[in-house]
Amino acid sequence: MGLTAEQVSTRGRLAGLDGVRGVAALFVVLHHCWLLAFPGFPVNDAPGWTGWLLYGHFAVVVFIVLSGFSLAVSPARSGWRLGRARTFFVRRAWRILPPYWAALLFSLVVAWAVIPQPGQEVPTGKSVIVYGLLLQDVFGSPSPNGALWSIAVEAQLYLAFPLMLLVLRRWGAVVMLGAVTAIVVAVGALAPVVPAVDLLMRLTPQFAALFAMGAVCAGVLRAGERAGERAGERAGERVRRLPWPWFAAAAAVPALLLVVLAGPEWVVGHFFWVDLAIGPAAGLLLAGLATGRPAPLVRLLDSRPLRRLGSFSYSLYLIHSPIVVVLNRLVVAPNVPPGMPAFLVTLAVAVPVSVAAAWGFAALFELPFQRHRSWKSLRAAVRARFS
Repeated sequence: MGLTAEQVSTRGRLAGLDGVRGVAALFVVLHHCWLLAFPGFPVNDAPGWTGWLLYGHFAVVVFIVLSGFSLAVSPARSGWRLGRARTFFVRRAWRILPPYWAALLFSLVVAWAVIPQPGQEVPTGKSVIVYGLLLQDVFGSPSPNGALWSIAVEAQLYLAFPLMLLVLRRWGAVVMLGAVTAIVVAVGALAPVVPAVDLLMRLTPQFAALFAMGAVCAGVLRAGERAGERAGERAGERVRRLPWPWFAAAAAVPALLLVVLAGPEWVVGHFFWVDLAIGPAAGLLLAGLATGRPAPLVRLLDSRPLRRLGSFSYSLYLIHSPIVVVLNRLVVAPNVPPGMPAFLVTLAVAVPVSVAAAWGFAALFELPFQRHRSWKSLRAAVRARFS
């Protein structure tokens, strides 16, 4: 049995989604700890029971689907209307850019003054410009932070979001998702044989289909085409009562079998197609969580620790990589045997330090921009705090 409507949504917040963000961000941290202890990715020479940590990329898949879902919740409840596109872009920039630029500065300082990212040269002036303008997936340059690549992709998806909603509103979810997926699949199919199309693979085009999948799945929250129409409300209720968690499980089984049977080297070499296989399961699971099912999982994800972790998951994602690298390379590696001992000690040290640092970072550079929607409001809050 699902949760009640009041339990599922509190003051506009959908129960469980913050927990998903927190778990996904923490998984990326664990993934990077694993990579530093067992180099050679995608070859897995670690103990078999740790092999699942090789797939940190799939946490980013979940983030992208969740981003499309979260952004579409309000439009889905308003007939798929977004409002002014300019207002949407300004709000998105206000939300993601201040912590992103602060994390970029932090990452550059660490790379210049302490240690660069593994496998990367010291960042250059080009790195500052390219990463500062969120063009790292377009132009190559030494990376100051191994986690920042996906932020550029997400920012570009924000630009396409109003068009996705326009198509969805006029022609429906099937047409919008089908069109985006068809374009993405065509890019993936043509890339190996058409050099000009292959250039588009730098943009991780499969994420556009995943983002669209998340947006479409947010439609489960619609109560009907028009408020007050009983037929529409009954239809919406029937949609919400569908067994979304079972649909998610059914979609996940073939994707998981593919990952297990194909092996990490094949999977990493074919992330494009594997991501597309995993995306529907992630979207359907979010639809289930939004309707309060499965209730035990919703309660777990909405528990205070996971909800709190999710509240600063963006900051954790942004700044953990330089912290993990510094602690592993300069503290753990010189004093602990490589392999499993180094992995366990890195986990014990880097995870709590990263979480604590992200909490403090979020308090300065993320949460204030969530609570205050303009410079005027933010300045007033700062003056009030220190007056």
